[in-house]
Amino acid sequence: MTAAGRQRAGKTAPDRPEGEKLQKVLARAGIGSRREMERWIDEGRVSVDGITASRGDRVRTDQLIRVDGRPLSAGLTVGARRRILLYHKPDGEICTVSDPQGRPTIFDHLPALRNGRWIAVGRLDINTQGLILLTTDGELANRLMHPSSGIEREYAVRVLGKVQADTLQRLCDGIELDDGVARFDTITDAGGEGANHWYHVTLKEGRNREVRRLWEAAGLKVSRLIRVRYGSVTLPRGLRTGRWEDMEAPAASVLMRSVGYVPAVDTRRRGPQGGGAYRKSGRPPKRTAGQRSGRPARAKR
Repeated sequence: MTAAGRQRAGKTAPDRPEGEKLQKVLARAGIGSRREMERWIDEGRVSVDGITASRGDRVRTDQLIRVDGRPLSAGLTVGARRRILLYHKPDGEICTVSDPQGRPTIFDHLPALRNGRWIAVGRLDINTQGLILLTTDGELANRLMHPSSGIEREYAVRVLGKVQADTLQRLCDGIELDDGVARFDTITDAGGEGANHWYHVTLKEGRNREVRRLWEAAGLKVSRLIRVRYGSVTLPRGLRTGRWEDMEAPAASVLMRSVGYVPAVDTRRRGPQGGGAYRKSGRPPKRTAGQRSGRPARAKR
């Protein structure tokens, strides 16, 4: 064998980095979104085996991760029990965990968690009702919100006044807003009576108050706005405002596949796999925060 041949035969494959990126593990464990976890790592709040972590560090399941000095359980580093909720937000609630002004938030009505926390997938403004997705999986939340995923949102919009055909065309062609050109991908006439008329619109962006601002830029006033769909998930007809439903495995799998998310491990306990897409619904009774849980109600099929 020539020297060149011996060199090729003895050549080894480059070492692959072990483990997963730390911020991804923390996000999947439900500590927070990936972006938030990156910020916590930069702030020195996370350590691995007693050493302050850096963004991009990779971790194995046998390593000890601490967040603010508290150890992350081994089970969470492998794969937490993933849950996804559909919440029907009413008007008057905000989408932050707490509010200095004491206004009600969507988190006031959610079931309590032993590990992790609920992470909202996007937001709706205080005067908008409709579908909000929440999950304990920060990596999934990050993918669902990331602009590159191109997740389609659908809204039912009630507009005050008659809308001309050329105005609808302008809304699809694009209108200049303060933060750039925005447009609807589709507009569907949904009927109406008197001065009010309903339309269903779709778009793939999540800018602040984008739907309202587009109609206002066209000289029209939105009198009611409801988000009825987020990606593959539609607001169930039987889900009343202020109530939530726990998504079942088949619907969750469709949603995760839509953003290319295939977790290595999922320790979620499966419920009955009947014909329904959702398993449980409810509003928690008035108890302490640690005792709150959803009141079961059969989801309409």
